[in-house]
Amino acid sequence: MTPEQRFARWVRAAILLFVVMFAYFVLADAYMPATPQARALRQVVRVAPQVSGQIVAIEVVNNVRVSRGEALFRIDPEPFELDVEKAQLALDQARRDNAKLDASLAEARASEAKQRALTQELSQERRRVQSLVERGSVSRQRFESVSAEAEAGEAAVKAAEAKVHALKVQRGQDGEDNLLLRQARNALSAAKLDLRRTAVQAEQSGYISNLQLNVGDSVSAGAPVMANVGDRLDIVADFREKSLRHLGPGDKAWVAFDARPGDEVSARITSIDTGVRDGQLLPDGNLVHIPETDRWVRDAQRIRVHLRLDEPPEALPPTGARATVQLAPADNPLAGAMARVQVALLSMLHHVY
Repeated sequence: MTPEQRFARWVRAAILLFVVMFAYFVLADAYMPATPQARALRQVVRVAPQVSGQIVAIEVVNNVRVSRGEALFRIDPEPFELDVEKAQLALDQARRDNAKLDASLAEARASEAKQRALTQELSQERRRVQSLVERGSVSRQRFESVSAEAEAGEAAVKAAEAKVHALKVQRGQDGEDNLLLRQARNALSAAKLDLRRTAVQAEQSGYISNLQLNVGDSVSAGAPVMANVGDRLDIVADFREKSLRHLGPGDKAWVAFDARPGDEVSARITSIDTGVRDGQLLPDGNLVHIPETDRWVRDAQRIRVHLRLDEPPEALPPTGARATVQLAPADNPLAGAMARVQVALLSMLHHVY
C-alpha cells in the first residue's frame, strides 16, 4: 500500500470517527445530557438576634452540630429584666388607676342622684307656685325665680350625667378586659418576650458556620452574626433548555461530586424551574431594552433542574459543593445504560483535575 493510500485511509477513518462522534453528541445531548454546572445546596439559616445588646456568653463553637432549640449565645438580660419590672409596675398602676376611677365614678353617680332629687323637688315646687300664681296667691316674680332654679337644676343633672358618662368611658369595661389593663398586660408580655429572646436559640438542627462572635461584642436586632447549615440536601444543575425536552420530574439521574471522584450517586429529578431572571419584565416605566450582539451563534439559555438523591451519603457535602449531573429518561433503558457509562467516565476525569 502506497503512502498516498494509507493517508487516504486515515482521512476516511477520521471523517467517519467525526461523523460518529457528532451523531453521538447530538443524541446524548437530547436523551442523556450532562452538565458540570451543578451544586449541592443545603438550607442555610442566617442567625440574627431579635433584640439588641451585649454578648455575655457564647454556648457553641464554630462548625459544631446543634439541635433545634439549643442555645447559641446569650445577650445581657439585665436591661430586659428591668423592662419586665417596669411593665409589671405599670400593670399595678393601671389597677390602682382603675380603682380610683371606680371611686370617682361612684362619687359622680351619687352626685348625679343627689342633683336629680333636688331638681325633682324644684320641679314640684315650680308646679305648686304656678298653681298659686293662677289663683293670685303668689307674685309672678316668685314663680319666675322658682322656674329659674328648676331649669338650673335640670342643667346640673345633665352636667352630672355627662361627668358620669366621661368617667365610664375612661374606665372602660369592668374586670380583666379593661383597656388599661389589656394595654399594661400587653406591654408586660412584650417585655417578657424580649427577655426570653436574650437567649438566642437554633431555629433548625444543623452545623454552626462563620462564627465570629466574642464575649463583649454588641449585636443589633435583625443583624445576622452566624449561619446555621441544615441537613436537607438539594442538588441544583443548570442544563441547556433544549437538552430538557425529553426529560421531566421523576427521570433518573446520577450525581458525581467533585470531592468524591469515581463515586456516582443515583438521584431523581424533582422539579424544573419555570423561568430565569432574564424572563422577568419589571413595570419600571422604561422602554424595553434589547441587548445587542454581533455573535452569529448565541449562548444557549440554561434552566435550573432540582434533584433529590435516592440515598444521601452519611457525610453530607458542604453547601455549595460542585458536582456533575447526568440525566437519562426513565423509560429508555438504552439511554440509561449509556448515561451510566458516560457519568462514570466523567467522574473518573475528576481524578485528573
